This record gives sequence, C-alpha cells and structure tokens, in this order.
Amino acid sequence: MTRMLLAGVVGLVAAAAGRAHFAFIVPEADGSAAKVVFSDALEPDLKVQIEKLANTKLTLRDSSGKDSPLEWKKGEGCYLVNVPGSGARVVYGVTEYGVLTKGDAQPFRLCYYPKALVGTGTAKAVGGPLVVEIVPSGEVGKTRFQVLYRGKAAADAEATVLVPGGEKKAVKTDKDGFTPEFAPSGRYGVFARVTEAKAGEYAGKNYGEARHYATLVVDVK
Repeated sequence: MTRMLLAGVVGLVAAAAGRAHFAFIVPEADGSAAKVVFSDALEPDLKVQIEKLANTKLTLRDSSGKDSPLEWKKGEGCYLVNVPGSGARVVYGVTEYGVLTKGDAQPFRLCYYPKALVGTGTAKAVGGPLVVEIVPSGEVGKTRFQVLYRGKAAADAEATVLVPGGEKKAVKTDKDGFTPEFAPSGRYGVFARVTEAKAGEYAGKNYGEARHYATLVVDVK
C-alpha cells in the first residue's frame, strides 16, 4: 500500500525537523549555467554542507529530447554546472541520500528529484527516473503546476509554490493534480513530497518507508 503525502517547503517536514532543506537546480539568467543548492529557498545556504548532494546524478535533456550526463564543480555553498545548447532544455537530477533515522521514528530512505526548465517552450514530463515530478502548465497570468507521482496525477495533494516576489503559497491540487492558477510572471519554485509507506532495503540498510522530494524551478514570462 502506498501512502501519499505532499507537503510544501514550510509544511509537515519543516514542522517536524526544524528548517528543512531541499535540492534545487537554479539556472542563471542567460541559461548557460546553473547552481545546485541545498536550501529552503532558491539561494545557497552557506550554513549547510553542500557535500550532502555530492552523489547527485545530473542530466541534461536538450531541445531535441536527447539526454546527456552533466558534470559540476564545487562553488560557494553550491555546485556549479554548465548547461550547453540552446532553446528549451531541462536539467534534472536524482539524489539517493541514503537511509536515515531521526528521533524515535523508524528508519527511512530519502531521495531528491530536482528539476529546472531552461529557455522557453512546451513543458513535458521527464518521467523515468523522477519518481515525483512537477510540471508547469498554462500561459502567463494563468500558470499552474501539476504534481505527478510515478507518472500519474497526485490529486487533492498539498504543495507550496514560491511565487515571484517572495510569497510562499500553500495550495492543494485538484483531481487532475493541478494547483490553482498564479498570475505573476517571473521565477517560480515549487516543492512536493510523496511518502511510500513500504519497507525495503537500500545499501545494506533496512527502512520502513521511502520519502521522495521533488522540486521545480521555472521562469514564466
């Protein structure tokens, strides 16, 4: 049985563990490069160890749909990655963080799935390795986001949208997994979580559930 729980940046995880941090891929304005940060916002948090994301596997999907691995180098509070090509591209990653135990809770497997859209064009789901994924939809002034879990819509789910200008908006998805519409143009960040209440083993360690976190960064203009 799968128990699904999607929460925002300031949702249940933050309440349980203090200031939570997540993997975000943040493109530069010209689309030629990006920063990978481990933060509760779209800026690097210099107080955390970015090495926690060191085993992230980054991939570039170019405008023709071809996937290529990306390499990065360490920067100040972030990792720096070049984004080759032009047009609409997607940079996405998978971070197998490992099996953790916090307090008296049962051990859990932790995974991150960051994604960023670079350039303009029709947004499509990556699928494949992204267990949880967020896809933007609609035109400027009517932007909304769809949360997908293993390629299917996550209905009646909680999410948080980092709206241009600094507001963090907690919302619920409809029956098709879509958030309400947002009017502002500019850079958005979105966060979602899905918990699989299913025991397993990873890297020789047993866990009682798997926690999957997806993030999205996209410029709407």
